[in-house]
Amino acid sequence: MQNTVRDYQADKNKIKDFLNEFEIDTADGYKASKYAKQLRNLANREQTTLVIDIDDIALVDPELADAVTENCRRYTQLFSQVIQEMLPELKDKEVQNKDVLDVYIEHRTLMEQRMHNNTEESRDPMNRYPEELMRRFELYFKSSSTQKHLSVRQVKAHQIGKLISVKGVVTRATEVKPMINVATYTCDICGAETYQPITSPTFMPLVMCPSQDCVTNKSGGRLSLQTRGSKFIKFQEIKIQEHTDQVPVGNIPRSMTIWCRGTNTRICQPGDNVAITGIFLPLLRTGFRQMAQGLLSDTFLEAHRIILLNKSEDEEIENKELNEVELADLFAGNINICLMGDPGVAKSQLLSYVNRLAQRSQYTTGRGSSGVGLTSALIKDPVTNELVLEGGALVLADQGICCIDEFDKMTEHDRTAIYEVMEQQTISIAKAGILTSLNARTSILAAANPAYGRYNPKRSVEANIQLPAALLSRFDLLWIIQDKNDREIDLKLARHIASVHQTGCQPELDNLHQYIDMKTLRRYIATCKKKLPLVPESLLDYVVTAYVELRKQARVSKDMTYTSARMLLSILRLSTALARLRCGDLVSKDDIDEALRLMESSRLLLKDHDNVPTRQINPIDQVFSIVRDMVPSTGVKLVRYAEARERCVAKGLKPDTFDVALERYEEMGLWHVNQQRTTITIV
Repeated sequence: MQNTVRDYQADKNKIKDFLNEFEIDTADGYKASKYAKQLRNLANREQTTLVIDIDDIALVDPELADAVTENCRRYTQLFSQVIQEMLPELKDKEVQNKDVLDVYIEHRTLMEQRMHNNTEESRDPMNRYPEELMRRFELYFKSSSTQKHLSVRQVKAHQIGKLISVKGVVTRATEVKPMINVATYTCDICGAETYQPITSPTFMPLVMCPSQDCVTNKSGGRLSLQTRGSKFIKFQEIKIQEHTDQVPVGNIPRSMTIWCRGTNTRICQPGDNVAITGIFLPLLRTGFRQMAQGLLSDTFLEAHRIILLNKSEDEEIENKELNEVELADLFAGNINICLMGDPGVAKSQLLSYVNRLAQRSQYTTGRGSSGVGLTSALIKDPVTNELVLEGGALVLADQGICCIDEFDKMTEHDRTAIYEVMEQQTISIAKAGILTSLNARTSILAAANPAYGRYNPKRSVEANIQLPAALLSRFDLLWIIQDKNDREIDLKLARHIASVHQTGCQPELDNLHQYIDMKTLRRYIATCKKKLPLVPESLLDYVVTAYVELRKQARVSKDMTYTSARMLLSILRLSTALARLRCGDLVSKDDIDEALRLMESSRLLLKDHDNVPTRQINPIDQVFSIVRDMVPSTGVKLVRYAEARERCVAKGLKPDTFDVALERYEEMGLWHVNQQRTTITIV
């Protein structure tokens, strides 16, 4: 757009012609006025909001469309003035349900006509009704279809005053509160009314009456604020943060403040992915804050349009049963799964893929998360200076999935924060006089490593998984992923990785299989989640019998798994998810059998490792292991002879076996025994 001086009066005429004459093609082939009918609805109070598409303006006058985009705040006022002038001519019936402001204005207009004999010129110019008070509609612009959504860090200073679109994740949304738009004052001496339009978040109330009577008589009338005659609008402040894939390496995510007014409030909530169209503006300070502000200014986006988005890579995961488990987690919405396995078995890749696939999800790590970061934090609202709760990862993932990597690295103090979420789907808060319960209807998908780095089949399950029993019982499925040496699987995986690094894309599949892109899969999941399958009464006895049989097996089993009533709920949740997976309205017997099979597969993974036969250890080798474990980690590698002998006897070994082992390993040069046979020095 060229830097030319715009003729605003000419632009107002163009705007009026555009609103009256712009037409679109209907489905039956006729022409229809797009905005004339909406203006008539505004005049009759049947509609409160008018959205004007920039593309429509560009079809009629491209220069005017560019002017609106470049100087949107000014043209919002021009469009509003033109519409306000057109509404009286389009009004064809009286408003049935009048509000307080309607009655107030009618009453004041009637009094004015009686006092001044229906002459508008006799009214005090200082007390005329401002156009913001008389305006009873909201006007917003829809950005051009060619305009790209920017990330937060792509918004620069040269875009101030322009209509832009920003994409991000909502991290905080305040309560909707009334914001004063026009302040009305009454003089305590002359009774005149004064109106003050408010354009900034703070304002200085008027004190002295500016009417002609008080100025002429020098009576010094004082003004008092009339809340009943003032105009208030709904106001909400939200904060968005850029997506993780938009953050450069070594940087932290940036955020932006959004101001929502009127019908744009209560559209989104924390955790939603949104694209917001609005005017990028500086935050104007008043009073002493303006002096302290200096040369820097805070900025915000005045929202005109808020769109809820879905996330939008194709990927291949090899484990078939694990894929089924992950899909069940996505479809059900409240299944908790823990992936326990060796390093390098793609646990983090699975979590990352689910995080991108789920429409609503949060991704965090064990050491990077605190109890407050997972649940909620108590902060001071910069707008109202009130203490408010800001939701953590579990609250932001409400009705979604929260992926927690490195789950075993979390401290026990931070890990206890999710106990209530996994059981009750809520977070109870009692902080600074705030007693409430936040919804956290989320699924927990956790990935953890065994206690000793790799899963050791020779150790018991309790020794490999060092997590509290109260926490393990809250997981519907505990899936062990072990990195086993298998030539065929290793060859297939190596070829897959090499092909991806060589071509940068997925390898081709055979004719029997094909990839499903993420967009299609996400749409299918959204469709299936609308289903609410019910368990038919004929299958209730079957589910109860299966649960009782599991309890019976648990009594005679020696493994660590504990079968409680939570397992019955797990069976119902898994079978419901499987019914949703096939878009069914009822849970079938096959769904219940498949849920039982998945749970049994999870239990067998534990039992297989727990029942690995241990080979018989040579007693002489056992002596060496005992002595080696007694060696101090620092200092001289010295062990007292008497203590080592006593330890071996306590382990059930004979003294003769200890002496034989001592001599054999001394001949091999692994340790040295002094002549007095009092110390053993490890070489």
